[in-house]
Amino acid sequence: MIRLFDTHYVREVQELDGMWSVTMENAEGQALPGEYNMPVPGCFEQHPQFLDFRGHAIYRRKVMVKNDGNVRLEFKGVSHTGDVFWDGEKIAHHYNAFTPFSVVLPKVKTGMHEICVRVDNTFGEHSALHVPNDYYTYGGITRPVAMETVSDVYLKQVHFTPKYVEGQWHAEVEILLENCSDKSVICEMEQYLSEENDVAEGTGGQTAECIQKTEKMQIGAGSEYRFTYTTVQLPDITPWSHGNPQLYYMTTLLKTNGKVTDDLIDRVGFRTVTVEGKHILLNGRPLYVKGFNRHEDYATVGCAIPLQLMVQDMDLMEAAGANAVRTCHYPNDERFLDLCDERGMLVWEENHARGFGLERMQNPHFEQQCEDCTREMIVTHYNHPSIFIWGILNECASETKEGREMYRRQYEQVRSLDQSRPTTSATCRHFTDICLDLPDVVSFNMYSGWYQDVDSGERNEEELEWIRKAGGENKPVIVSEVGAAALYGYRDRSHCKWSEERQCDILRENLKTYMSHPDISGLFVWQFADCRVTEEEWFPTRARCHNNKGVVDEYRRPKEGYDTVTEMFRKYWAEDEN
Repeated sequence: MIRLFDTHYVREVQELDGMWSVTMENAEGQALPGEYNMPVPGCFEQHPQFLDFRGHAIYRRKVMVKNDGNVRLEFKGVSHTGDVFWDGEKIAHHYNAFTPFSVVLPKVKTGMHEICVRVDNTFGEHSALHVPNDYYTYGGITRPVAMETVSDVYLKQVHFTPKYVEGQWHAEVEILLENCSDKSVICEMEQYLSEENDVAEGTGGQTAECIQKTEKMQIGAGSEYRFTYTTVQLPDITPWSHGNPQLYYMTTLLKTNGKVTDDLIDRVGFRTVTVEGKHILLNGRPLYVKGFNRHEDYATVGCAIPLQLMVQDMDLMEAAGANAVRTCHYPNDERFLDLCDERGMLVWEENHARGFGLERMQNPHFEQQCEDCTREMIVTHYNHPSIFIWGILNECASETKEGREMYRRQYEQVRSLDQSRPTTSATCRHFTDICLDLPDVVSFNMYSGWYQDVDSGERNEEELEWIRKAGGENKPVIVSEVGAAALYGYRDRSHCKWSEERQCDILRENLKTYMSHPDISGLFVWQFADCRVTEEEWFPTRARCHNNKGVVDEYRRPKEGYDTVTEMFRKYWAEDEN
Protein backbone atom coordinates (compact mmCIF):
# COMPACT_ATOMS: atom_id res chain seq x y z
CA MET A 1 0.00 0.00 0.00
CA ILE A 2 1.53 3.29 -1.15
CA ARG A 3 -0.99 5.68 0.48
CA LEU A 4 -4.20 5.26 2.47
CA PHE A 5 -6.34 6.40 -0.48
CA ASP A 6 -6.33 6.12 -4.27
CA THR A 7 -4.01 8.68 -5.82
CA HIS A 8 -4.84 7.77 -9.41
CA TYR A 9 -7.86 6.51 -11.34
CA VAL A 10 -6.46 7.16 -14.84
CA ARG A 11 -2.76 6.46 -14.42
CA GLU A 12 -2.03 2.74 -14.20
CA VAL A 13 -0.20 1.77 -11.01
CA GLN A 14 1.25 -1.59 -10.04
CA GLU A 15 2.54 -2.00 -6.50
CA LEU A 16 5.68 -4.11 -6.33
CA ASP A 17 5.40 -5.28 -2.74
CA GLY A 18 6.13 -8.96 -2.26
CA MET A 19 9.05 -11.38 -2.35
CA TRP A 20 12.19 -10.31 -4.20
CA SER A 21 15.29 -12.39 -4.95
CA VAL A 22 18.28 -11.14 -2.92
CA THR A 23 22.01 -11.82 -2.94
CA MET A 24 24.44 -10.31 -0.45
CA GLU A 25 27.86 -8.65 -0.58
CA ASN A 26 30.11 -7.72 2.32
CA ALA A 27 31.17 -4.14 3.00
CA GLU A 28 34.07 -4.51 0.52
CA GLY A 29 31.69 -5.57 -2.26
CA GLN A 30 32.65 -9.25 -2.29
CA ALA A 31 29.75 -11.60 -3.08
CA LEU A 32 28.58 -13.91 -0.31
CA PRO A 33 27.24 -17.40 -1.10
CA GLY A 34 23.53 -18.02 -1.29
CA GLU A 35 20.36 -16.52 -2.73
CA TYR A 36 17.42 -15.52 -0.58
CA ASN A 37 13.80 -14.53 -0.96
CA MET A 38 13.12 -11.42 1.13
CA PRO A 39 10.03 -9.28 1.52
CA VAL A 40 9.64 -5.77 0.13
CA PRO A 41 9.06 -3.64 2.12
CA GLY A 42 11.43 -5.18 4.65
CA CYS A 43 14.75 -4.95 6.47
CA PHE A 44 17.32 -7.63 5.74
CA GLU A 45 18.26 -7.63 9.45
CA GLN A 46 15.05 -9.57 10.04
CA HIS A 47 16.63 -12.55 8.26
CA PRO A 48 18.31 -14.85 10.83
CA GLN A 49 21.63 -14.81 8.95
CA PHE A 50 21.88 -10.99 8.74
CA LEU A 51 20.78 -9.72 12.16
CA ASP A 52 23.46 -7.00 12.35
CA PHE A 53 24.73 -7.00 8.77
CA ARG A 54 26.60 -4.05 7.27
CA GLY A 55 27.15 -4.37 3.57
CA HIS A 56 25.20 -4.58 0.32
CA ALA A 57 22.10 -6.43 -0.79
CA ILE A 58 21.13 -6.87 -4.45
CA TYR A 59 17.35 -7.08 -4.85
CA ARG A 60 15.87 -8.41 -8.12
CA ARG A 61 12.45 -9.05 -9.55
CA LYS A 62 10.79 -9.36 -12.97
CA VAL A 63 7.98 -7.05 -14.04
CA MET A 64 5.63 -7.22 -17.01
CA VAL A 65 5.08 -4.07 -19.08
CA LYS A 66 1.76 -4.64 -20.86
CA ASN A 67 1.99 -1.91 -23.52
CA ASP A 68 4.70 0.18 -25.14
CA GLY A 69 5.06 3.47 -23.28
CA ASN A 70 6.67 5.40 -20.44
CA VAL A 71 7.34 3.70 -17.13
CA ARG A 72 7.79 5.55 -13.85
CA LEU A 73 9.35 3.74 -10.88
CA GLU A 74 8.80 5.17 -7.41
CA PHE A 75 10.71 4.06 -4.31
CA LYS A 76 9.34 5.33 -1.01
CA GLY A 77 12.44 4.33 0.93
CA VAL A 78 15.70 2.45 0.32
CA SER A 79 18.11 2.25 3.27
CA HIS A 80 20.36 3.99 3.10
CA THR A 81 21.67 4.13 -0.49
CA GLY A 82 20.11 2.61 -3.58
CA ASP A 83 21.43 2.14 -7.11
CA VAL A 84 18.62 1.11 -9.46
CA PHE A 85 19.13 -0.89 -12.68
CA TRP A 86 16.61 -1.64 -15.43
CA ASP A 87 17.53 -4.62 -17.61
CA GLY A 88 21.11 -4.24 -16.38
CA GLU A 89 21.43 -0.52 -17.11
CA LYS A 90 21.84 1.88 -14.17
CA ILE A 91 19.01 4.41 -14.13
CA ALA A 92 19.06 6.00 -10.66
CA HIS A 93 21.17 6.65 -7.57
CA HIS A 94 19.73 7.88 -4.28
CA TYR A 95 21.05 8.51 -0.78
CA ASN A 96 18.92 8.65 2.38
CA ALA A 97 16.74 5.95 3.83
CA PHE A 98 13.87 8.26 4.71
CA THR A 99 12.96 10.17 1.55
CA PRO A 100 11.36 8.88 -1.66
CA PHE A 101 12.74 9.05 -5.18
CA SER A 102 11.50 8.22 -8.66
CA VAL A 103 12.75 7.75 -12.21
CA VAL A 104 10.94 7.83 -15.57
CA LEU A 105 11.91 5.46 -18.39
CA PRO A 106 10.61 6.66 -21.78
CA LYS A 107 9.53 4.38 -24.60
CA VAL A 108 9.71 1.05 -22.78
CA LYS A 109 8.77 -1.93 -24.93
CA THR A 110 6.05 -4.41 -24.07
CA GLY A 111 7.35 -7.53 -22.36
CA MET A 112 9.19 -8.83 -19.30
CA HIS A 113 11.86 -6.64 -17.71
CA GLU A 114 14.12 -6.89 -14.67
CA ILE A 115 14.45 -4.35 -11.86
CA CYS A 116 17.61 -4.59 -9.77
CA VAL A 117 18.34 -2.46 -6.70
CA ARG A 118 21.77 -2.54 -5.04
CA VAL A 119 21.27 -1.45 -1.44
CA ASP A 120 24.06 -0.16 0.80
CA ASN A 121 23.79 0.34 4.59
CA THR A 122 27.51 0.73 5.36
CA PHE A 123 29.03 3.56 7.40
CA GLY A 124 31.86 5.73 6.17
CA GLU A 125 32.69 9.14 4.72
CA HIS A 126 30.28 8.48 1.82
CA SER A 127 27.41 8.50 4.36
CA ALA A 128 27.37 11.77 6.29
CA LEU A 129 23.92 11.36 7.87
CA HIS A 130 23.67 7.61 8.51
CA VAL A 131 26.29 6.95 11.18
CA PRO A 132 26.46 4.85 14.35
CA ASN A 133 23.74 6.57 16.33
CA ASP A 134 21.14 6.45 19.08
CA TYR A 135 18.82 4.68 16.65
CA TYR A 136 19.55 1.89 14.18
CA THR A 137 20.26 2.23 10.47
CA TYR A 138 18.56 -0.79 8.91
CA GLY A 139 19.23 -2.07 5.40
CA GLY A 140 16.85 -2.99 2.61
CA ILE A 141 13.99 -1.70 0.49
CA THR A 142 12.19 -0.59 3.62
CA ARG A 143 9.16 1.25 2.21
CA PRO A 144 6.78 0.48 -0.68
CA VAL A 145 7.70 0.43 -4.39
CA ALA A 146 5.41 1.10 -7.35
CA MET A 147 5.61 0.96 -11.15
CA GLU A 148 3.40 3.37 -13.09
CA THR A 149 2.53 3.89 -16.75
CA VAL A 150 2.60 7.61 -17.52
CA SER A 151 1.67 9.64 -20.58
CA ASP A 152 4.25 11.72 -22.45
CA VAL A 153 3.24 14.71 -20.34
CA TYR A 154 2.37 13.74 -16.79
CA LEU A 155 1.52 15.43 -13.51
CA LYS A 156 4.72 15.45 -11.48
CA GLN A 157 3.67 17.45 -8.44
CA VAL A 158 0.83 19.54 -7.02
CA HIS A 159 1.30 21.81 -4.00
CA PHE A 160 -1.65 23.25 -2.08
CA THR A 161 -1.25 26.19 0.34
CA PRO A 162 -4.45 27.18 2.21
CA LYS A 163 -5.07 30.87 2.92
CA TYR A 164 -7.60 32.53 5.22
CA VAL A 165 -8.28 36.17 4.41
CA GLU A 166 -11.11 38.36 5.74
CA GLY A 167 -13.16 35.40 6.87
CA GLN A 168 -12.88 33.43 3.65
CA TRP A 169 -10.79 30.42 2.61
CA HIS A 170 -8.91 30.17 -0.66
CA ALA A 171 -5.67 28.48 -1.69
CA GLU A 172 -2.55 28.97 -3.74
CA VAL A 173 -1.94 25.97 -6.00
CA GLU A 174 1.26 25.13 -7.83
CA ILE A 175 1.23 22.38 -10.48
CA LEU A 176 4.34 20.89 -12.04
CA LEU A 177 4.15 19.03 -15.36
CA GLU A 178 6.92 17.10 -17.07
CA ASN A 179 7.20 16.15 -20.72
CA CYS A 180 9.36 13.03 -20.95
CA SER A 181 9.03 12.75 -24.75
CA ASP A 182 11.13 14.21 -27.54
CA LYS A 183 8.22 16.25 -28.96
CA SER A 184 6.27 19.24 -27.66
CA VAL A 185 2.75 18.46 -26.45
CA ILE A 186 -0.35 20.66 -26.19
CA CYS A 187 -2.53 19.94 -23.17
CA GLU A 188 -4.95 21.48 -20.68
CA MET A 189 -5.84 20.91 -17.02
CA GLU A 190 -8.86 20.78 -14.75
CA GLN A 191 -8.84 20.70 -10.97
CA TYR A 192 -11.57 19.65 -8.57
CA LEU A 193 -12.13 19.81 -4.82
CA SER A 194 -14.47 17.47 -3.00
CA GLU A 195 -15.12 15.72 0.31
CA GLU A 196 -15.25 12.34 -1.45
CA ASN A 197 -12.69 10.74 -3.75
CA ASP A 198 -15.19 10.33 -6.56
CA VAL A 199 -13.86 12.30 -9.53
CA ALA A 200 -14.26 9.94 -12.46
CA GLU A 201 -12.49 10.27 -15.78
CA GLY A 202 -13.59 13.43 -17.57
CA THR A 203 -16.16 14.43 -14.92
CA GLY A 204 -16.20 16.27 -11.65
CA GLY A 205 -17.92 13.51 -9.69
CA GLN A 206 -21.12 13.96 -7.71
CA THR A 207 -19.76 16.19 -4.94
CA ALA A 208 -16.76 17.86 -6.56
CA GLU A 209 -16.41 21.54 -7.32
CA CYS A 210 -14.27 22.58 -10.26
CA ILE A 211 -11.81 25.16 -8.98
CA GLN A 212 -9.65 25.59 -12.08
CA LYS A 213 -9.73 25.08 -15.87
CA THR A 214 -6.81 26.13 -18.00
CA GLU A 215 -6.49 27.14 -21.60
CA LYS A 216 -4.35 24.95 -23.83
CA MET A 217 -0.65 24.95 -22.92
CA GLN A 218 2.34 23.86 -24.98
CA ILE A 219 4.93 21.84 -23.05
CA GLY A 220 8.31 21.66 -24.73
CA ALA A 221 10.07 18.38 -25.40
CA GLY A 222 12.00 17.04 -22.41
CA SER A 223 11.04 19.98 -20.20
CA GLU A 224 9.09 20.86 -17.07
CA TYR A 225 6.25 23.36 -16.92
CA ARG A 226 5.17 25.06 -13.69
CA PHE A 227 1.69 26.55 -13.38
CA THR A 228 0.56 28.60 -10.35
CA TYR A 229 -2.83 30.10 -9.56
CA THR A 230 -4.94 31.30 -6.64
CA THR A 231 -8.41 29.84 -6.23
CA VAL A 232 -11.51 31.94 -5.88
CA GLN A 233 -12.91 32.21 -2.38
CA LEU A 234 -14.26 28.82 -1.37
CA PRO A 235 -17.50 28.87 0.64
CA ASP A 236 -18.67 26.27 3.16
CA ILE A 237 -15.14 25.10 4.03
CA THR A 238 -14.64 23.24 7.31
CA PRO A 239 -11.14 23.95 8.62
CA TRP A 240 -8.80 21.11 9.63
CA SER A 241 -7.95 20.87 13.33
CA HIS A 242 -7.02 18.30 15.94
CA GLY A 243 -10.61 18.03 17.13
CA ASN A 244 -12.14 18.05 13.64
CA PRO A 245 -9.63 16.86 10.99
CA GLN A 246 -11.70 17.61 7.89
CA LEU A 247 -9.95 16.51 4.70
CA TYR A 248 -10.71 17.33 1.06
CA TYR A 249 -9.66 15.50 -2.09
CA MET A 250 -7.92 17.64 -4.66
CA THR A 251 -8.04 15.97 -8.08
CA THR A 252 -6.03 17.28 -11.02
CA LEU A 253 -6.87 16.00 -14.50
CA LEU A 254 -4.58 16.42 -17.50
CA LYS A 255 -6.15 16.37 -20.96
CA THR A 256 -4.56 15.91 -24.37
CA ASN A 257 -6.71 16.26 -27.50
CA GLY A 258 -9.78 16.42 -25.27
CA LYS A 259 -9.03 13.10 -23.55
CA VAL A 260 -7.94 12.66 -19.93
CA THR A 261 -4.43 11.22 -20.12
CA ASP A 262 -3.25 11.58 -16.51
CA ASP A 263 -4.53 12.35 -13.05
CA LEU A 264 -3.17 13.07 -9.59
CA ILE A 265 -5.24 12.96 -6.41
CA ASP A 266 -4.12 14.21 -3.02
CA ARG A 267 -5.79 15.00 0.28
CA VAL A 268 -5.58 18.51 1.68
CA GLY A 269 -6.84 20.39 4.69
CA PHE A 270 -7.70 24.03 5.20
CA ARG A 271 -5.70 25.31 8.16
CA THR A 272 -3.14 27.99 8.91
CA VAL A 273 -0.15 27.84 11.25
CA THR A 274 1.36 31.13 12.39
CA VAL A 275 3.53 32.46 15.18
CA GLU A 276 2.44 35.48 17.19
CA GLY A 277 4.68 36.47 20.06
CA LYS A 278 5.08 33.51 22.41
CA HIS A 279 2.22 31.57 20.83
CA ILE A 280 1.89 29.12 17.97
CA LEU A 281 -1.51 29.67 16.38
CA LEU A 282 -3.52 27.00 14.58
CA ASN A 283 -6.31 28.68 12.62
CA GLY A 284 -5.70 31.80 14.67
CA ARG A 285 -6.02 30.10 18.06
CA PRO A 286 -3.20 29.33 20.53
CA LEU A 287 -1.94 25.76 20.22
CA TYR A 288 -0.58 23.68 23.08
CA VAL A 289 1.35 20.61 21.98
CA LYS A 290 1.20 17.34 23.96
CA GLY A 291 3.21 14.82 22.05
CA PHE A 292 5.58 11.91 21.76
CA ASN A 293 8.87 11.50 19.96
CA ARG A 294 8.51 8.36 17.85
CA HIS A 295 11.12 6.34 15.98
CA GLU A 296 10.14 4.08 13.09
CA ASP A 297 11.34 0.93 14.83
CA TYR A 298 9.55 -2.21 15.95
CA ALA A 299 11.15 -5.28 17.49
CA THR A 300 10.15 -7.80 14.82
CA VAL A 301 10.13 -5.70 11.63
CA GLY A 302 12.80 -3.04 12.17
CA CYS A 303 11.94 0.22 10.38
CA ALA A 304 9.73 -1.45 7.71
CA ILE A 305 6.57 -0.94 9.74
CA PRO A 306 3.33 -2.25 8.22
CA LEU A 307 0.10 -0.30 8.40
CA GLN A 308 -1.42 -2.34 11.22
CA LEU A 309 1.51 -1.53 13.52
CA MET A 310 1.37 2.15 12.56
CA VAL A 311 -2.29 2.12 13.56
CA GLN A 312 -1.41 0.45 16.87
CA ASP A 313 1.08 3.23 17.63
CA MET A 314 -1.48 5.87 16.73
CA ASP A 315 -4.14 4.26 18.92
CA LEU A 316 -1.78 4.10 21.90
CA MET A 317 -0.67 7.72 21.52
CA GLU A 318 -4.24 8.95 21.16
CA ALA A 319 -5.38 6.92 24.19
CA ALA A 320 -2.65 8.66 26.21
CA GLY A 321 -4.14 12.04 25.32
CA ALA A 322 -1.47 13.15 22.84
CA ASN A 323 -2.28 15.59 20.08
CA ALA A 324 1.14 15.59 18.38
CA VAL A 325 4.06 13.43 17.30
CA ARG A 326 7.63 14.33 16.39
CA THR A 327 9.20 12.22 13.62
CA CYS A 328 12.58 11.99 15.26
CA HIS A 329 14.98 12.30 13.54
CA TYR A 330 13.99 11.94 9.89
CA PRO A 331 11.03 12.14 7.48
CA ASN A 332 8.45 9.42 8.12
CA ASP A 333 6.62 6.91 5.95
CA GLU A 334 3.86 8.79 4.16
CA ARG A 335 1.25 6.27 5.23
CA PHE A 336 1.87 7.30 8.84
CA LEU A 337 1.46 10.95 7.84
CA ASP A 338 -1.82 9.98 6.16
CA LEU A 339 -2.96 8.53 9.49
CA CYS A 340 -1.99 11.76 11.23
CA ASP A 341 -4.03 13.74 8.68
CA GLU A 342 -7.05 11.53 9.31
CA ARG A 343 -6.76 11.52 13.11
CA GLY A 344 -5.86 15.19 13.59
CA MET A 345 -2.45 14.29 15.05
CA LEU A 346 -0.14 17.30 14.66
CA VAL A 347 3.31 16.50 13.25
CA TRP A 348 6.75 18.01 13.79
CA GLU A 349 8.67 16.57 10.85
CA GLU A 350 12.40 17.10 10.59
CA ASN A 351 15.31 16.43 8.30
CA HIS A 352 17.89 13.77 9.01
CA ALA A 353 20.80 14.79 11.22
CA ARG A 354 21.04 13.89 14.88
CA GLY A 355 23.63 14.69 17.53
CA PHE A 356 26.46 15.79 15.22
CA GLY A 357 29.46 17.64 16.55
CA LEU A 358 31.32 19.99 14.25
CA GLU A 359 33.68 17.31 12.94
CA ARG A 360 30.80 15.24 11.55
CA MET A 361 29.10 18.35 10.20
CA GLN A 362 32.29 19.07 8.25
CA ASN A 363 32.06 15.78 6.37
CA PRO A 364 32.42 16.85 2.70
CA HIS A 365 29.02 15.31 1.90
CA PHE A 366 27.12 16.66 4.91
CA GLU A 367 25.60 19.85 3.53
CA GLN A 368 24.61 18.38 0.16
CA GLN A 369 23.02 15.31 1.75
CA CYS A 370 21.14 17.53 4.21
CA GLU A 371 19.99 19.78 1.39
CA ASP A 372 18.73 16.83 -0.64
CA CYS A 373 16.92 15.34 2.35
CA THR A 374 15.24 18.63 3.27
CA ARG A 375 14.13 19.29 -0.30
CA GLU A 376 12.72 15.79 -0.79
CA MET A 377 10.96 15.90 2.59
CA ILE A 378 9.21 19.21 1.97
CA VAL A 379 8.43 18.68 -1.71
CA THR A 380 6.84 15.26 -1.18
CA HIS A 381 5.09 15.93 2.16
CA TYR A 382 4.01 19.52 1.50
CA ASN A 383 0.26 18.88 1.32
CA HIS A 384 -0.13 17.09 4.67
CA PRO A 385 -2.20 19.41 6.90
CA SER A 386 -1.00 17.55 10.00
CA ILE A 387 2.56 18.87 9.56
CA PHE A 388 2.56 22.10 11.56
CA ILE A 389 6.31 22.74 11.84
CA TRP A 390 9.55 21.82 10.07
CA GLY A 391 12.58 20.88 12.15
CA ILE A 392 16.27 20.61 11.26
CA LEU A 393 19.57 19.44 12.81
CA ASN A 394 18.60 17.90 16.14
CA GLU A 395 21.31 18.49 18.78
CA CYS A 396 24.00 19.49 16.31
CA ALA A 397 26.91 21.92 16.72
CA SER A 398 24.84 25.07 17.15
CA GLU A 399 27.37 26.45 19.65
CA THR A 400 30.02 27.00 16.94
CA LYS A 401 30.39 29.73 14.32
CA GLU A 402 30.77 27.13 11.55
CA GLY A 403 27.68 25.29 12.78
CA ARG A 404 25.68 28.53 12.90
CA GLU A 405 26.39 29.16 9.23
CA MET A 406 25.10 25.67 8.37
CA TYR A 407 21.97 26.24 10.47
CA ARG A 408 21.41 29.57 8.73
CA ARG A 409 21.67 28.04 5.28
CA GLN A 410 19.32 25.19 6.18
CA TYR A 411 16.68 27.53 7.61
CA GLU A 412 17.00 29.61 4.47
CA GLN A 413 16.40 26.53 2.32
CA VAL A 414 13.33 25.46 4.32
CA ARG A 415 11.76 28.91 3.99
CA SER A 416 12.50 29.00 0.26
CA LEU A 417 10.50 25.77 -0.11
CA ASP A 418 7.65 26.54 2.29
CA GLN A 419 6.66 29.81 3.95
CA SER A 420 3.38 28.50 5.34
CA ARG A 421 4.85 26.69 8.36
CA PRO A 422 7.20 27.82 11.15
CA THR A 423 10.67 26.38 11.70
CA THR A 424 12.57 25.02 14.69
CA SER A 425 15.40 22.77 15.82
CA ALA A 426 15.91 20.92 19.09
CA THR A 427 19.01 22.03 20.99
CA CYS A 428 20.93 20.46 23.86
CA ARG A 429 23.70 23.08 23.75
CA HIS A 430 22.44 24.66 26.96
CA PHE A 431 23.78 28.15 27.67
CA THR A 432 26.16 27.94 24.67
CA ASP A 433 23.85 27.80 21.62
CA ILE A 434 24.36 30.82 19.32
CA CYS A 435 21.56 29.97 16.84
CA LEU A 436 18.39 30.73 18.84
CA ASP A 437 17.67 33.86 16.81
CA LEU A 438 17.34 31.82 13.59
CA PRO A 439 14.19 29.65 14.04
CA ASP A 440 10.61 30.81 14.49
CA VAL A 441 10.16 28.54 17.52
CA VAL A 442 12.86 27.75 20.10
CA SER A 443 13.00 24.10 21.20
CA PHE A 444 15.22 22.45 23.78
CA ASN A 445 15.86 18.92 25.02
CA MET A 446 16.08 18.56 28.81
CA TYR A 447 16.45 15.47 30.99
CA SER A 448 16.26 16.87 34.52
CA GLY A 449 16.35 14.01 37.02
CA TRP A 450 17.91 11.56 34.57
CA TYR A 451 21.23 12.88 33.27
CA GLN A 452 21.36 15.68 35.83
CA ASP A 453 20.10 15.49 39.39
CA VAL A 454 18.53 18.96 39.38
CA ASP A 455 15.13 20.40 40.23
CA SER A 456 13.12 20.61 37.02
CA GLY A 457 11.43 23.87 37.99
CA GLU A 458 14.63 25.72 38.85
CA ARG A 459 16.40 24.42 35.76
CA ASN A 460 13.49 25.41 33.56
CA GLU A 461 13.58 29.01 34.81
CA GLU A 462 17.32 29.15 34.16
CA GLU A 463 16.78 27.77 30.67
CA LEU A 464 14.01 30.21 29.79
CA GLU A 465 16.01 33.18 31.06
CA TRP A 466 18.97 32.13 28.94
CA ILE A 467 16.75 31.64 25.88
CA ARG A 468 15.41 35.18 26.25
CA LYS A 469 18.92 36.63 26.35
CA ALA A 470 20.34 34.40 23.60
CA GLY A 471 18.01 35.40 20.75
CA GLY A 472 14.75 33.73 21.71
CA GLU A 473 13.04 36.73 23.30
CA ASN A 474 9.28 36.76 22.63
CA LYS A 475 9.36 33.48 20.71
CA PRO A 476 7.30 30.35 21.41
CA VAL A 477 9.22 27.67 23.31
CA ILE A 478 8.72 23.90 23.03
CA VAL A 479 10.35 21.29 25.24
CA SER A 480 11.24 18.92 22.42
CA GLU A 481 12.51 16.03 24.56
CA VAL A 482 11.87 15.13 28.20
CA GLY A 483 12.04 11.69 29.75
CA ALA A 484 13.90 8.93 31.55
CA ALA A 485 14.82 5.33 30.84
CA ALA A 486 13.25 2.19 32.30
CA LEU A 487 13.58 -1.48 31.51
CA TYR A 488 10.20 -3.06 30.87
CA GLY A 489 9.18 -5.14 33.87
CA TYR A 490 12.02 -3.98 36.12
CA ARG A 491 10.39 -2.86 39.38
CA ASP A 492 12.23 -1.61 42.46
CA ARG A 493 10.72 -0.20 45.67
CA SER A 494 13.71 2.08 46.15
CA HIS A 495 12.86 3.73 42.81
CA CYS A 496 16.42 3.28 41.52
CA LYS A 497 17.41 4.34 38.02
CA TRP A 498 16.32 1.98 35.21
CA SER A 499 13.24 1.02 37.24
CA GLU A 500 9.74 1.74 36.02
CA GLU A 501 9.09 3.59 39.28
CA ARG A 502 11.94 6.06 38.70
CA GLN A 503 10.78 6.71 35.14
CA CYS A 504 7.33 7.58 36.51
CA ASP A 505 8.79 9.91 39.14
CA ILE A 506 10.87 11.84 36.61
CA LEU A 507 8.09 12.05 34.03
CA ARG A 508 5.56 13.26 36.59
CA GLU A 509 7.81 15.98 38.00
CA ASN A 510 8.95 17.28 34.60
CA LEU A 511 5.53 17.25 32.96
CA LYS A 512 4.08 19.13 35.93
CA THR A 513 6.78 21.77 35.56
CA TYR A 514 6.45 22.27 31.83
CA MET A 515 2.70 21.87 31.39
CA SER A 516 1.89 24.44 34.07
CA HIS A 517 4.32 27.10 32.80
CA PRO A 518 2.76 29.97 30.78
CA ASP A 519 5.85 30.44 28.58
CA ILE A 520 5.93 26.84 27.31
CA SER A 521 3.90 26.10 24.16
CA GLY A 522 4.12 22.34 24.48
CA LEU A 523 6.30 19.31 24.97
CA PHE A 524 7.24 15.98 23.43
CA VAL A 525 7.96 13.03 25.72
CA TRP A 526 11.12 11.13 24.89
CA GLN A 527 10.08 8.70 23.76
CA PHE A 528 7.06 6.71 22.68
CA ALA A 529 8.72 3.28 22.24
CA ASP A 530 12.10 1.75 23.00
CA CYS A 531 14.24 1.50 19.88
CA ARG A 532 17.35 -0.36 18.83
CA VAL A 533 20.63 1.58 18.69
CA THR A 534 23.86 0.83 16.89
CA GLU A 535 26.27 -1.04 19.15
CA GLU A 536 29.24 1.04 17.99
CA GLU A 537 29.68 4.01 20.33
CA TRP A 538 26.40 3.44 22.19
CA PHE A 539 26.62 0.17 24.13
CA PRO A 540 28.09 1.70 27.36
CA THR A 541 25.06 3.93 28.01
CA ARG A 542 22.27 1.95 26.36
CA ALA A 543 21.32 -1.25 28.16
CA ARG A 544 20.31 -4.06 25.78
CA CYS A 545 21.66 -1.87 22.93
CA HIS A 546 18.31 -0.08 23.05
CA ASN A 547 17.30 3.45 23.91
CA ASN A 548 15.03 2.46 26.81
CA LYS A 549 13.27 5.78 27.40
CA GLY A 550 10.08 4.59 25.73
CA VAL A 551 6.84 4.57 27.72
CA VAL A 552 6.16 1.35 25.83
CA ASP A 553 8.84 -1.18 24.93
CA GLU A 554 9.89 -2.25 21.44
CA TYR A 555 6.95 -4.70 21.35
CA ARG A 556 4.56 -1.88 22.41
CA ARG A 557 3.98 -3.33 25.87
CA PRO A 558 3.12 -0.32 28.09
CA LYS A 559 5.35 0.46 31.04
CA GLU A 560 4.05 2.23 34.14
CA GLY A 561 5.34 5.43 32.55
CA TYR A 562 2.66 5.19 29.87
CA ASP A 563 -0.04 5.51 32.53
CA THR A 564 1.85 8.40 34.14
CA VAL A 565 1.99 10.32 30.87
CA THR A 566 -1.70 9.61 30.27
CA GLU A 567 -2.52 10.96 33.73
CA MET A 568 -0.45 14.11 33.24
CA PHE A 569 -1.63 14.81 29.69
CA ARG A 570 -5.23 14.69 30.85
CA LYS A 571 -4.71 16.52 34.15
CA TYR A 572 -2.71 19.59 33.20
CA TRP A 573 -4.21 20.69 29.92
CA ALA A 574 -7.94 20.58 29.26
CA GLU A 575 -7.63 21.60 25.62
CA ASP A 576 -10.54 22.85 23.57
CA GLU A 577 -10.45 20.25 20.79
CA ASN A 578 -12.68 22.10 18.33
